[in-house]
Amino acid sequence: MSLRIRLFALWFLFAVPLAAATHEQTLLEYADQCAREIGAIPPFNCNDGTDIPITVDGKPPGPHESPALCDKPSLLSPLSAAEGQCIPFSKILNLSRGNTQISAYCRRDVLRDDKDSHYDLVVVVLHHAGNGKTCWFASKPPPAKSQAEMPASSGIVATRVPPPNERRPPSGQPSAVEFWATPASVAASTAANPTCVKCHDAGPFIFSPYIGQVWDKVPTDPWGKYSSIGQAFSSYHLMTMSTPGNTCIGCHRIGSEASCTAFLGLSTGKQKAPGNDRLANSYPLDHWMPTDNASSQAQWDTANVASVNALLACCKDAAHKDPNCTFTPMPSSSNIRSLH
Repeated sequence: MSLRIRLFALWFLFAVPLAAATHEQTLLEYADQCAREIGAIPPFNCNDGTDIPITVDGKPPGPHESPALCDKPSLLSPLSAAEGQCIPFSKILNLSRGNTQISAYCRRDVLRDDKDSHYDLVVVVLHHAGNGKTCWFASKPPPAKSQAEMPASSGIVATRVPPPNERRPPSGQPSAVEFWATPASVAASTAANPTCVKCHDAGPFIFSPYIGQVWDKVPTDPWGKYSSIGQAFSSYHLMTMSTPGNTCIGCHRIGSEASCTAFLGLSTGKQKAPGNDRLANSYPLDHWMPTDNASSQAQWDTANVASVNALLACCKDAAHKDPNCTFTPMPSSSNIRSLH
């Protein structure tokens, strides 16, 4: 064998694995992996979901009202104002079976009739309550519309949402690659629009006053294993926080990403959510942890303020040197270690 042939063979041996490593996982490849390791997502109709209530000062808005502020706004964008925070007729669906937990959220950003076929965003969290593996799916942005077109006629037709790994949809229905965004775009994160994993830093499902109204329609796994699979999410390694005798970790874990930047403050009256009205900014709605809160504000402060402040101090402990702060890798296997 000539030297040139040997060199080419050597280059080929190294180049092929490198090309495979840099290949961006497609939607269908990711969806196949998720179906194989967690379970398949069935087709569904967003209009079959349960309405997430919207109220202003305890009353639902009128039939043609689209309030900018409300008692329990959506926290899909927890730190910045966004369309749809107080728009009626967004819906939630629980498509779970056995250990395969599937939560679908169909969001309205503009006012439409309850059973209109159009939505502005469809999000699915797919989680296995046994092995902890989790996948994230989000619809592509709606196609741009001209100013002459009515906003209510825009959006995504979501009366048959395709399974993310579906190759051949029924005639006249969108394919998976037409409907769903790529895993790389779902995993991308910015300061204004953090990725799913950064917000869902303590577990696959987040409680808020908004989603808490339909919490019986949401699967939960607050203490189970939890890890995001797929190439696009491989760089995320979540940590949980605790301090000695902390009252905030009795019902669920506390993460160190958006729990620090948003949810610790929002759930304890230290931050005001965009979309909050007067009622939402007053006690007890601005203190929504613990979820069964029935105490006076003075009683709440006595029971919880020290624990909240301790966790917020841990949020500032980037070097993990505070002896009162324990940081633990998210449990995704039997090997769990703590950092103090």
